[in-house]
Amino acid sequence: MTVPGVLTILLFFAVILLITKPFGGYLYRVYTGAPTFLDRLVRPAEAAVYRLTGVDPEQEMSWSTFLLALLVFNLAGLLLLYAVLRLQGFLPLNPRHYPGLSPDLAWNTAVSFATNTNWQAYSGEASLSYLSQLALVVQQFLSPLSGIAMLLAFLRGLTRRNASTLGNFWVDITRTLLWVALPIAGVAALVLVALGSPENFLPYVHVTTLAGSHQTIAQGPVAAMTSIMQLGDNGGGFFNANAAHPYAAPNAASLLFQLVLGFSVPAALTYTFGKWVGDTRQGWAVFAAMAILFLAGTFAAYHFELAGTPALHQLGINDQLGNLEGKEVRFGPALSTLFDTSTTAVSWGSTAAANDSFTPLGSLVLLFNLLTGEVIFGSWGVGLLGMLMYAILAVFIAGLMVGRTPEYLGKKIGAYEVKMAVLTIVVPTFVILGLTALALSTRAGLAGLGNPGAHGLSEALYAYASGVGNNGSAFGGLNAATPFYTWTVGLAMLIGRYPMYIPALAMAASLARKQAVPASAGTFPTHGWLFVVLLLGMVVVVSALDVFPVLSLGPLAEQFARTAGGAP
Repeated sequence: MTVPGVLTILLFFAVILLITKPFGGYLYRVYTGAPTFLDRLVRPAEAAVYRLTGVDPEQEMSWSTFLLALLVFNLAGLLLLYAVLRLQGFLPLNPRHYPGLSPDLAWNTAVSFATNTNWQAYSGEASLSYLSQLALVVQQFLSPLSGIAMLLAFLRGLTRRNASTLGNFWVDITRTLLWVALPIAGVAALVLVALGSPENFLPYVHVTTLAGSHQTIAQGPVAAMTSIMQLGDNGGGFFNANAAHPYAAPNAASLLFQLVLGFSVPAALTYTFGKWVGDTRQGWAVFAAMAILFLAGTFAAYHFELAGTPALHQLGINDQLGNLEGKEVRFGPALSTLFDTSTTAVSWGSTAAANDSFTPLGSLVLLFNLLTGEVIFGSWGVGLLGMLMYAILAVFIAGLMVGRTPEYLGKKIGAYEVKMAVLTIVVPTFVILGLTALALSTRAGLAGLGNPGAHGLSEALYAYASGVGNNGSAFGGLNAATPFYTWTVGLAMLIGRYPMYIPALAMAASLARKQAVPASAGTFPTHGWLFVVLLLGMVVVVSALDVFPVLSLGPLAEQFARTAGGAP
């Protein structure tokens, strides 16, 4: 690894570390109703929203009512977006006169953006009108809100005593939208415009290049879409090339700024968690576990990408810059690898390089980030919620080792909580492996693969891991626009988002009904390095047991074949 590359990664992480506490404290004040500097501007808007919608902010919900409100909110957004995409050809702001999307592609896209996955089986600048792009932007604001609301409900379950309610879903999403998403995305869009991204509704530009050929240059509301797609951990961009496009990320400063946007809320929520439970050390312990997994994966992928390609080495070609295939040369291997490992760890799916062109071991890191269950920071609320499921299992294992009923943050963890945690962790993996097996055993599934053998397996596995993990990135060799993949990946996105909310909310309700258990000499501390190591072990061991066989047949087999000269 090069010194500049290592320093870039460490500098980026230092920025994330510096903003975690102040931003996390701000989020805590937002959700607990404490004063913030935006209150005078935003509180009247909040009150107006409640008046218009008829919401009583003082009325709390049971876990089942909370879940119903969440599902209704997301279903309404999905259906409205589907209608816009299907009727695109009849709607305004369509200077290229694009027709409506096909039923399967419109359904896939609507599900994708409603679930905060932003999987794109199409080329945005060559398929969608400006109105459709704006409809996607609306969902990029709304879809992350559900994850935050889920996390807040779970935190209330952890901290309340003898309670039967978990808060108000409508209040949670309103405060997130008004105090977090809109103001930060608005400022970020202005920064991106200053860094070179366009923001307009002008027709596409037709130019003649220096070589005499003709080219159509797409433009539009790029900065606004990019700001919220990165802040909200959405990933779905205006351009098919996503962050590698020179309008989406005109320079390295723009790309790093977008990375900070994507990490800001997930990292800050760990400190919010610590404040919420009354011990910030709890939040820092979770942050440490996430940070170790993230840095280990990033440096490993960077090392593998710099190692280059064995086929070139066998030809006597010294690729000193590493594997440049599929990399944006403006960013190079270090920044490209940092970006793509970040967006698979945080699970927002934006890309600055072609994941399909990573070395087999580099792509193994990307796959592992997805297959851990979106817990290495993860997207808004969902990543921390997933890591807390592993924390429940960790204290259960610790309790068994010391012969004591497990406790977490003053609540006894029983068989019911453990079963719910296992469901949220294991079921998504079964869905990923089941759909991958279906794709590799049917003609329709095999027809969409761009490569045979181990790499083809990785293409299908990555698609369903990305769908279930609500990530949205893909291996470019996969033809994701076929009906088979639009329907099955759409199904993966739905299962990866909503059914997993049921056991999480049910567990929160169970914890909320319990009394507090005073700490004693036998209580396993969950704020020190011993707990961090145990938590890391749970994530790595459970993930390895679930997915090591399929990774052995995919990227590991491809690496062995390349080393032996059997594959390029």
